[in-house]
Amino acid sequence: MTHYVYILRCGDDSLYTGYSTDVERRLREHRQGTGAKYTRGRGPLELVYVETYGSQSAAMSREYEIKQFSRVHKERLLDGADGAGEDDSAPQ
Repeated sequence: MTHYVYILRCGDDSLYTGYSTDVERRLREHRQGTGAKYTRGRGPLELVYVETYGSQSAAMSREYEIKQFSRVHKERLLDGADGAGEDDSAPQ
């Protein structure tokens, strides 16, 4: 099973980092208001970054790591100026 860490850019320009095994399903849930409490009412939501992992523990560790980043560090990550996951995907 593939595990993902993703970043959403919210309508208020804030960034939300999450974990999922199905990014498209999770994005739908966020957009429907059934995802994370943080993203409710912050639309439109744009998927801007995805990293792929082979294990849940690796993905969740990376999610935690990214959540500790400053806003500037997260923006550098989105711009490709920071190291990323096992199978780094380009921002979408």
